[in-house]
Formats: sequence, structure tokens, C-alpha cells
Amino acid sequence: MIGPPNNRRGVALMALGFFCFSVSDTLTKLLATEGVHPLQIVWARQTGLVLVVLLLAIRIGPAILRTQQPGLQILRGALAVLAPLCFAVAFAFVPLAEGIAVTFIAPLIVIALSALFLGENVTRWQWLATMIGLVGAIVIVRPGAGLFHPTIVLAFCAATLFATRQVIGRVLARRDNAETTMAFTALVGFSALSIALPFVWVAPSSPRVALIFAGMALSAAFGEICTIRAVEMASAAIVAPMQYTTILWATLFGWMIFAQLPDVWTWVGTAIIVASGIYIIRSATSAKPLAKVSAVR
Repeated sequence: MIGPPNNRRGVALMALGFFCFSVSDTLTKLLATEGVHPLQIVWARQTGLVLVVLLLAIRIGPAILRTQQPGLQILRGALAVLAPLCFAVAFAFVPLAEGIAVTFIAPLIVIALSALFLGENVTRWQWLATMIGLVGAIVIVRPGAGLFHPTIVLAFCAATLFATRQVIGRVLARRDNAETTMAFTALVGFSALSIALPFVWVAPSSPRVALIFAGMALSAAFGEICTIRAVEMASAAIVAPMQYTTILWATLFGWMIFAQLPDVWTWVGTAIIVASGIYIIRSATSAKPLAKVSAVR
């Protein structure tokens, strides 16, 4: 049951949630750099989301799977598998902070897709902010500067797939509740990955690797719980910018674990994207309330 608004607690929970997602991303990169197959990595991470859904199912019961749009639910579940697969492959080659920074373009892509396919009103200033944000992404990857790694394209693909999933989520929200959408996202993805898993499965090579798998899934699960609770108790427009704190954690973890630090151009590009995203969030809120959407990663 949703209680009275508590913006301060909501912001704290959202910040904690994205810290957990940053931990999960870091552990994902660790597994990827050790040569673990991306399908196995994403399957293990998906178990965290399944855990959250099981907790919700205990509270809600079988009604959590009641949907009026099964086709769209399945499509969204499939996209929820493809996006992290792209991330897992990209993280094997791309520095953690740069990979995370590129994903910040997802809210900007949501704006574009919503205007093109949902007929939502987007002002010229929001379009301009979207274009400026994309310029920020180009500043980060700097194609032609000799620093561009081809797999960074997969990070762009992952952000696009994530944005598409969010747009589909807006359509689903018209007739299905958020818990149902989350349940289908978790179960469709987990089922598809489980079918493919026997063809790529390799037992963890050491207790350390097994702990990394467990930590990745649990941190993703706890992050999901925190973000769900955050949007229940606070305005989405207030808590959404907390996503951008992940660049700070990615920089710290990238330095501590992988001895990688983003250069000045990565910070410049990130600042451009963050400023564009916050402008769009604020301007959209002044026009009409934002839908409460899950921050499923």
C-alpha cells in the first residue's frame, strides 16, 4: 500500500537503488572480462529480477500475471534480454564509466520514440535538448579519435533497446498494472535464457566467481526493490535524476577494480547528456505528471 509522499526518503532510496545497480554492473564487467559467456551472465542477473517478482507474487497472488496485452508483454520481456546482452558484451572491452555514460541517452531516445510512435507532444526545446544530448554521447565515444572501440556501439544498442522497452511500458500501463509488466519482463526473459543456458553453461571456475555471480544477482534485485519503493513514495521527476549518480560509482569502481579513469572529454560528454536529460524531465513534469515507471535494468 502506498503511503503519504516522502520525497527525501524517495530520493535516498532511488540513490541507493542506483548504487546497487552500479555494483551489479561492475560485477557484470568482472565476469565479462573473465570470459564468462554473456548469456550466462544475463541469466544469472535475471534471477535477481525473478526474486523480486516472487516477493511481489506472494503479496499479490496469481493476479500478478493477469494481462490484457500478452503480445506486448512478451515483446517487452524479449527486449529486456537483448539490452543486457549488449551490455555484457560491451563491458568486456569498454571502460565501465564510458559504457555507463553512453546509456544516459536512453531517456532522450524515449522522448523521440514517444513523439514518433505514441503521438506525445514534444516541444521544440525538448527536441533541441535531445539533439544536444546525442552530441554529448558523440563527445564521449569520439569516433575517429583513435580511442573508439567498436563494441561501444553495443552500449548504444542497449540504450536504444532499453528506451524502446520503456515506450512499450507506457502503452502497457494503459491497461496493465506495473507489477504485471514487471512479472512478464522477468519471467519471459528468464525462461528464454534458461532454454539457451545449457548450450553455454560453464560451472564457476572458483568460489570467487560463484560469489561474483551471486553478488551481481542480489545487488540487481535489491536495486530493483529500492527503485520500486522510491517511485511509490516520491514524485518520479524528483527521483529520476538519481540515475545520473551511477557515473560517479562507475568512475570509482572503474578506478579501484579495473584501473580505468574517464578522461576529460568523457566528463564533458556526460555533463551534456545529464543536463539535457534533467531539462527534459523538468519540462515534461511542468506540462503533465510523469508516469511511474520501474527502473528495471
